Amino acid sequence: MSVLSNLRPEDVWRYFEEICKIPRVSKHEEKIKRYLLNFAAEHNLFSAEDKTGNIIIIKPPSAGYEKKKCVVLQSHMDMVGEKIAGHPHNWYSDPIIPYITDGWVHTIGTTLGADDGIGIAVQLALLANNDIKTGRIEYLFTVDEESGMTGAKNLSPDFFTGRILINLDSEDEGIIYIGCAGGIETDAFLTYKPEKVPEGSSSYKIMLKGLRGGHSGDEIHKGYGNSLKIMAELLALLTEKYRIRLNMFEGGNIRNAIPREATAIITANGSYNGSITEEIRNFHTIIKERYKDLEPAIELIITHGPLPDKVMDLDSHRKLLEAFSECPNGVIKWSKEMENLVETSTNLASVRILEDNRIKIVTSQRSSVDSEKHEIAKLVSDCFAMRGAEAHSSGEYPGWEPNINSEILEITRKSYKKLFGNEPQVKAIHAGLECGLIYEKNRDVDMISIGPTIKGAHTPDEKLNIESVGRLWELLIKILQNIPEE
Repeated sequence: MSVLSNLRPEDVWRYFEEICKIPRVSKHEEKIKRYLLNFAAEHNLFSAEDKTGNIIIIKPPSAGYEKKKCVVLQSHMDMVGEKIAGHPHNWYSDPIIPYITDGWVHTIGTTLGADDGIGIAVQLALLANNDIKTGRIEYLFTVDEESGMTGAKNLSPDFFTGRILINLDSEDEGIIYIGCAGGIETDAFLTYKPEKVPEGSSSYKIMLKGLRGGHSGDEIHKGYGNSLKIMAELLALLTEKYRIRLNMFEGGNIRNAIPREATAIITANGSYNGSITEEIRNFHTIIKERYKDLEPAIELIITHGPLPDKVMDLDSHRKLLEAFSECPNGVIKWSKEMENLVETSTNLASVRILEDNRIKIVTSQRSSVDSEKHEIAKLVSDCFAMRGAEAHSSGEYPGWEPNINSEILEITRKSYKKLFGNEPQVKAIHAGLECGLIYEKNRDVDMISIGPTIKGAHTPDEKLNIESVGRLWELLIKILQNIPEE
């Protein structure tokens, strides 16, 4: 039974609901690619797939519109796969089940995939509609945007021909984005020696959960708690006071999301049982007060469990916690050119214990200034390297420099005001968009990014505003009708 069938525009929501049924986490886009290629065949439209997996579908101009400039509408196929701990969702086989509450579309326990499933849905609705008269439109669908932008990085400059590009991957209706930050990823690997658990020890499992998390570009400035920083602070406190030993410390998931949860397994002398429990309860009170309204659902849970086989050597244990304490996280610098725009930031994203006695730490850095991006990446790398970790940066992508004299910007501004009676905002965004990579190879392409309103992207709280989808649809149609001739 369709949940979204009564929403308007009907075709957009129908396609979005179909897309929700298709597993498509980053680097596993095979099913959504097949869906898009089948769609093109069913509608007798030209389609092609490049060697990276990007897809283009071309709709020829309507009769009488052959002289209009060609437009590229672009989205990405993949989605972030985040879920609440313990939620039984299989990202490779299970559908997303949407539901409606108070004017928003949600799902239960996982990310919704409106980023960028709703962009795809809008594209398909336009492709299927022959009543909307436009010039030639090239519909570009890229792969792996969320975990490395490899689709855009490997996109050939001649895979599309249009010189006007509208990216459908931003998340604030009423804002036209004309620039974005560049980014880089910095990972560290710390090797440790497993040791026997000291005699007379008890074991504890500590779970931190209930944090908001969020998109590490859009929401890095909001002051939300980072589960890894908080857990490391607690572990350092327990190390100093009770000489705990660390068996496991894991948390976070993907590099472009603020981590929401963390888990640690520790051992300590059994004589400290009551004291450690009380210490953790006191710490919970402290962090609840520290974050107050920002993190109302924060939880810190401690349970006893069986003794693990091994613990980490104490030197590596201390170095890991020292690095986490000193590793920068959050906003590093604000822009002097644009009000309320983060210029440079870094996100301590995840930590995992690997099978070969190594600890993997994942971080990401963003900046609209290239030199600042490299500077903060080096600072993070040095923080771990000076403690014996192997650290390196990779996955760099460029920023997108704003062009206030853009033709498509002016067309969009006028179209928006004509439709809705007020001026849209024009901004740059701290999040990374594929526009930077596309522009790097196609300097003559005129670009903007627009989208509906999405809240909680990259978290299980992700939700999509229904009214804003209708406004995006109206705006896109108006823009396409106002595209000039060559």
